[in-house]
Amino acid sequence: MTKMIQCISPVDGRVYAERPALTLSEAEAVAARARAAQADWAARPLEDRIALVKAGVARLNDMKDRVVEELAWQMGRPTRFGGEFGGVNERTNYMAEIAGKTLAPTVVEDSDRFRRSLAREPVGVVFIIAPWNYPYLTTINTLVPALIAGNTVVLKHATQTMLVGERLVEAFVEAGVPEDVFQNVYLTHDVTEELLRNRAFNFVNFTGSVGGGAAIERAAAGTFTGLGLELGGKDPGYVMDDADLDAAVDSLMDGAMFNAGQCCCGIERIYVHESLYEAFVEKAVAWVKALKLGNPFDQATTLGPMAHKRFAHVVREQVAEAIAEGATALIDPALFPEDDGGAYLAPQILVNVNHEMRVMREESFGPVVGIMPVANDEEAIAAMNDSPYGLTCSLWTQDVERAAAIGARIETGTVFLNRCDYLDPALCWTGCKDTGRGAALSALGYHSVTRPKSYHLKKVTK
Repeated sequence: MTKMIQCISPVDGRVYAERPALTLSEAEAVAARARAAQADWAARPLEDRIALVKAGVARLNDMKDRVVEELAWQMGRPTRFGGEFGGVNERTNYMAEIAGKTLAPTVVEDSDRFRRSLAREPVGVVFIIAPWNYPYLTTINTLVPALIAGNTVVLKHATQTMLVGERLVEAFVEAGVPEDVFQNVYLTHDVTEELLRNRAFNFVNFTGSVGGGAAIERAAAGTFTGLGLELGGKDPGYVMDDADLDAAVDSLMDGAMFNAGQCCCGIERIYVHESLYEAFVEKAVAWVKALKLGNPFDQATTLGPMAHKRFAHVVREQVAEAIAEGATALIDPALFPEDDGGAYLAPQILVNVNHEMRVMREESFGPVVGIMPVANDEEAIAAMNDSPYGLTCSLWTQDVERAAAIGARIETGTVFLNRCDYLDPALCWTGCKDTGRGAALSALGYHSVTRPKSYHLKKVTK
């Protein structure tokens, strides 16, 4: 019997989309077509591949209204925020801009005796397993450099945003990218793991849970398949005694609550110097009370439902446990009557929290944040590093050198100063500890989807 994959809309709980999952043999045929198409794609001039990729993204922009509506139905993001096109376009343009220089051979010697150089070649077939929280942005991070570098791509999107893969392939194929060069698939976990065990792909990029990343590593063990894994996070913010308080509150609370808190680099815990702690908390509470929870198609809505009621259940459990263990909840749920006990979840700020509480240790991925006072930088550094994760941290001070010194001691992939929750395509997007491994964006993003090849050519001399 064919297994059907369903997207349950968080907006109203109905089945919004449904597609049949591929059998193993059907999936293997997709991978085989991708492999057969790769050599011809890589043989095209780099300028042609860049032009086609940019044309694909431009075609996606033409679908903006459709995409924004579908995102709201699939994962609940309010339509007032207009999709992810700013980031998609910025990352595409930057990766296209640096492609020529990054992929060009490095010439070590070109004399009358030798030509020695180091080139980068595409790895072959790239498999992207994309998440639902920023479904276009996270796909673009790998899709654009992979195709530009000469790889073919197979995309498996999260069930919650299953139509995103269709839209991307539709846009790129309409723009002229050959059908077998970029394909979308619907797969069950067991078929996915079997493909990995059978070396169907040369590189796998996965964004998702720590458990999901571990399952992929196990399936690919012994195959020598390259892996890029962006997994969990519990990103901290630290507000120092000389911080711009209003700016810190506005940015950190937006970083904690935007997209219903469902951001890879969202702010999940905040440490505030004791001299500013009470003022920060007071302003943070006022900021959150101004949010409007509701239907994502209502233009007044600033906080939509979480992507699935089971995700909201996890956050409710964490909050309830923290309160039972002594935490204080500062947001009265009665202020958000739209909270239905399902996917629609009222935001929450917790104080009197500590690192024994699950809400301060485990990823929440929802609209809740714990705030703790700290006496000094040393205490803040210890608290920020007291986590199994390491994706980003957000530091708030007017002293750049102080921030740099603190950042050097934090176990993280990115250090932000006076901002948060942003991906700069010129910088490497990476994490440490249980957040995963690998690199996306920047020149290093091309290194993930290419391999080095050395040329040592001795010239014939008379």
